[in-house]
Amino acid sequence: MRGNMVAVSKLSLLLTMMMMITMVKSVSLNYSDALTKSILFFEGQRSGKLPSSQRMTWRKDSALHDGCDIHMDLVGGYYDAGDNVKFNFPMAYTTTMLAWSVVEFGELMGPDLQHALESIRWGTDYFLKATTKPNIVVAQVGNPISDHDCWERPEDMDTSRTTYYVSENRPGSEVSAEIAAALAASSIAFRKIDDQYSNVLLARAKQVYIYLIA
Repeated sequence: MRGNMVAVSKLSLLLTMMMMITMVKSVSLNYSDALTKSILFFEGQRSGKLPSSQRMTWRKDSALHDGCDIHMDLVGGYYDAGDNVKFNFPMAYTTTMLAWSVVEFGELMGPDLQHALESIRWGTDYFLKATTKPNIVVAQVGNPISDHDCWERPEDMDTSRTTYYVSENRPGSEVSAEIAAALAASSIAFRKIDDQYSNVLLARAKQVYIYLIA
């Protein structure tokens, strides 16, 4: 009796696995659609004054006074994951990877290339602001403790928008290096499209790098 039950269980498991394999084979993998949605995702993470070209129309302007606590214009950039803090280190890494994807595969992106470039520029425009003051690199905007104590739309947030930065007295080479890398990589992505903007990005990347190693 027990042997029959074991045999039936094994047969059921085998049939289940065969059904799963058949289902996987029947699924059509649309990598082009995945790429489109991956780039669209960044529009949902935008902070600041949103452009008329914004495709996620349910998102509205937010955090329009970022940086006012240290007398800087830090409006823009991207929120991190599901919160409303702007962590510049992961944001810079993401911008770097987006830039390299355009450099390596831009000619294969079709209509998504323009959206990818807009996503990169949304990040780099913000990083230009974050590195405006001499010998200061903004590392973060938003208090993570108060922000993580609640979950709310960026348009409705009422938590502290404290600005955190690195300087000679508050060193932090990691975020400075990644922002420099993001600006440099993005300058390559824009080289054939907007040479003037590319030069601005490269010049600022060098400036941040010099500050980093000084």
